[in-house]
Amino acid sequence: MSVSTGVSFILATISAVLIFSGMQMYKPWLNSSQIHTIFGGYLGSLFFTFSLTAIGNLESCIFGKTFQVKIFPEALSSILLAVLASGMIHRVCATTCLLISGCALYYINKYSQKVYAVQNTPVITQTSRKKRN
Repeated sequence: MSVSTGVSFILATISAVLIFSGMQMYKPWLNSSQIHTIFGGYLGSLFFTFSLTAIGNLESCIFGKTFQVKIFPEALSSILLAVLASGMIHRVCATTCLLISGCALYYINKYSQKVYAVQNTPVITQTSRKKRN
């Protein structure tokens, strides 16, 4: 089930805020072991995905449906925000968040190109040959 751009903006914003606040509330637990620290980086990459979605939907509402999210400043600011949020937990969380967010950005871009790319069909022109008498 798909939702409108405005509703998607609200849902992505709420999800990003909930993930950020959950990371801050469970900071001692995320610092308790190595696997929890890596899980904190994964949560940071989810925060990146939701914040990028929220920014993209907000710009789409303001500037129109044809507006596209660019690497600079939208994706770069979202990844910086996610790395800072993960860095508040642990340094390894920040590194893990950066790596997983880079992979997520690659696959988000790949899926977006598959779904929204304009298919260019080549124009085939036939040349007619005149018969020589």
